[in-house]
Amino acid sequence: MCDILKQQSTLVQVMEREADNIAEKGNQNTANSEAYFNFLTEVLQAVSKDPSPQSVYPLLQANLDKLDDNFHAVLRTWAEGRLSEIKPSQAEDIASDISNFSNLILEFPLGNQAANVEISLVGYEISLTVFTRDSHSENWAIIQNNLGAAYRNRIKGDKAENLENALAACQRALSVYTQEAFPTYWASTQNNLGFAYFQRIKGDRAENQENALAALQRALSVYTQEAFPTYWASTQNNLGAAYSERIKGDRAENLENALAALQRASSVRTQEAFPTYWASTQNNLGLAYSNRIVGDRAENQENALAAFQQALSVLTQEAFPTDWASTQNNLGLAYSDRIKGDRAENLENALAACQRALSVYTQEAFLINWASTQNNLGLAYSDRIKGDRAENQENALAAFQQALSVRTQEAFPTDWASTQ
Repeated sequence: MCDILKQQSTLVQVMEREADNIAEKGNQNTANSEAYFNFLTEVLQAVSKDPSPQSVYPLLQANLDKLDDNFHAVLRTWAEGRLSEIKPSQAEDIASDISNFSNLILEFPLGNQAANVEISLVGYEISLTVFTRDSHSENWAIIQNNLGAAYRNRIKGDKAENLENALAACQRALSVYTQEAFPTYWASTQNNLGFAYFQRIKGDRAENQENALAALQRALSVYTQEAFPTYWASTQNNLGAAYSERIKGDRAENLENALAALQRASSVRTQEAFPTYWASTQNNLGLAYSNRIVGDRAENQENALAAFQQALSVLTQEAFPTDWASTQNNLGLAYSDRIKGDRAENLENALAACQRALSVYTQEAFLINWASTQNNLGLAYSDRIKGDRAENQENALAAFQQALSVRTQEAFPTDWASTQ
């Protein structure tokens, strides 16, 4: 990596020249283009000085209105034009800044999450025009790994195809990142690969899960608790999620393995030290307890509800809208199945949680999540005690039909069968 001062100097010089070019154009799009370009300039200069969330996120938060398709179009147009015109050393400095910015925007919790991921994808694609495998194999592999994470989190486009792109990017990174030469980067990519296999839609579901578990176990061969406690905990969290949904093996044993892995993650991901990660693990714990076979069923459900409520103490709608919606959806299903408490009240709580989830999980922005929540909404309406019985049944049927508009037999055979 180039040192920060050199990166900043290069960036300022190139951006100032481009600002002069924009000012001279004088067409009807100048004002709008100049506003986005000025913001791009400010962001990249901030990244060049200090590529940390503490430095850059306040600037992004103050300009949420500009984090949209126009922004990534300006980024692409400017970078593609300028990187081909400057010296290779200057191009490398700026490509580093763009790649670092992509990392930051990918994990930025505010604004339009779909737009944030698209911006990160553009940034990684631009960086890969400078950092090729032949010229900069290690940097190329780093960006490929991060590209895989971006495709895995992508909201726009076809979800199945996005996950295939994520897997391909991780595999490309692993063509450079061997365990012998780059053990920590290799472990990081194995972790990302495992999570992508866990989410994969194409291929055999059971086989995908086994591939996910194998990749995560490989990551843990490097990510030990002693040497890499935070990475170890992250991988344990992913391992727990994978065991929770495993098809092969004994179901009860898989869920016990899931709980054990998530408890291990929680030993590092404490609420005080890592509140966001703690909340994510609490959500996964809730799912594992919801499905648990061993132990008292009513007690497991209470543990699940408690875990979801704890997650929501951190994952607020304002700060983490998509994670909040996911947890609300899980909470709704848990209330639908609850044994303790008043049955009618539990179902009202289930309906309310699903409706809250749908305030974020719209059909346009989160098609698959929207369908899942519609399915859970249908379950709650099916069993509802309060209200008019016939109306509740009609609402249930409508929700199931909405779910089936996405959960087709061809695309999601297991989910289709469940909703049927």
